[in-house]
Amino acid sequence: QVQLVESGGGLVQAGGSLRLSCAASGSFFSILHMAWHRQAPGKQRELVAAISNSGGTNYADSVKGRFTISRDNAKNTVYLQMNSLKPEDTAVYYCTAKHPRRLEYDYWGQGTQVTVSS
Repeated sequence: QVQLVESGGGLVQAGGSLRLSCAASGSFFSILHMAWHRQAPGKQRELVAAISNSGGTNYADSVKGRFTISRDNAKNTVYLQMNSLKPEDTAVYYCTAKHPRRLEYDYWGQGTQVTVSS
């Protein structure tokens, strides 16, 4: 079982930056694929950024060039650096994880609210 705990959300003005962190329990963090999802009010949950166990990354088109996902396996932590934030980035952000052979992200954190004011 993997437990994920997010931190770093908050209120920021448009154009500002936030850094989300996600601490994972367990001794096998390094083999997990990690990601950040988000859900805005009235919208479907979407994948924002993902990082594989080998460090490969991919991003939603809406955040390319603004967000950066990274991981520190020594600290069992994944990060999401968010720059040039826009009001449409307002959402609950979830840290997620899956084993490499799984198609779906099985493990979800409790979520952290990010609010971007215009």
